[in-house]
Amino acid sequence: MNASVAHRTVVVIPVFDHEHAIGAVVAAVRSHGLPCILVDDGCSPGCAAVLRQLAAADPQAITLLVHPHNQGKGGAVMTGLRHAAAAGYTHALQIDADGQHDSADIPRFLAASQAAPQAVINGRPVYDESVPKGRLYARYLTHVWVWINTLSLEIVDSMCGFRLYPLAPTLQLIDRTTIGRRMDFDTEILVRLYWRGLRVHNLATRVRYPADGVSHFQVWLDNVLISRMHARLFLGMLLRAPLLLGRSCWRRLGVGVGVGGRKP
Repeated sequence: MNASVAHRTVVVIPVFDHEHAIGAVVAAVRSHGLPCILVDDGCSPGCAAVLRQLAAADPQAITLLVHPHNQGKGGAVMTGLRHAAAAGYTHALQIDADGQHDSADIPRFLAASQAAPQAVINGRPVYDESVPKGRLYARYLTHVWVWINTLSLEIVDSMCGFRLYPLAPTLQLIDRTTIGRRMDFDTEILVRLYWRGLRVHNLATRVRYPADGVSHFQVWLDNVLISRMHARLFLGMLLRAPLLLGRSCWRRLGVGVGVGGRKP
C-alpha cells in the first residue's frame, strides 16, 4: 500500500479561550503542510470569532468543530479524534492551543510514527526556565503513579499534550471505556492504551509556559479528578498485573508484543 495512503495524519487542537495564541499555533502547524481540526470547546465570543476567521481563511485545510458548552480538554480531543477518523485519517497529532509546544518538532513526530505506525508517539517535555517550579515537581507524583499502574517505565511523561495517536486502536478504546474528559484525559488514555498492548515511544521536545499566560487547570477540581483516576487505574492494574509483568519481561528480552498482548 502506498505510504501516503497508509499513513494520513491530521492535527487536532482543543481550544478554550486561547484567542491570543491560537493563530500562531495554526500558522506553525500549517507551515508543515498538515491539515488541522480545531475544536471550539465552548469558547468565549472573542475566541470563537478568531477560530471562525482562521477556518474561513483556509477552508480546505482547517476544520472547525464547535461544542456549545465546555466539555473539558479530553472531551474536545475525543471529538477531534472521532472526526479525524470519519474523515479518513489514520493518525492524529494532538497539540495544545496555548503555544507551549515546539511545532518545529512536528516532522520528528511524523517520522517516528511512520516508523512505528501502531505506536503512540509521546512528547517528553524538556522545559526552559518558564516552567512553574511547583507544577514541575507535582508532575513527578503522576509519573510515579503511572509507572506503578503500568508496572513499567515505558511512559516517561504522561501529561504532555503533544503526542501522535494511531486512530483505530485509540477510538476502539474510547468507544468501549469511559475516560476522563478534563485534565485527567492525557494520562488516563495513555495508560489504558499501554494496557491494550500499544507501544509508547517517547520523543524529547521543548516546552515553554504558556504563550498567552492562560491556564485552565482548576486546582481543586482537576486534582480531585486526577486522584480518582489514579485510584481507578491502580485497581485496574491489580487485575492486569500478571499480563503487565509478563509483557514487561518480554519487552526487556527484546521480544515484541502486539496489541492486546499478542505477539505480532
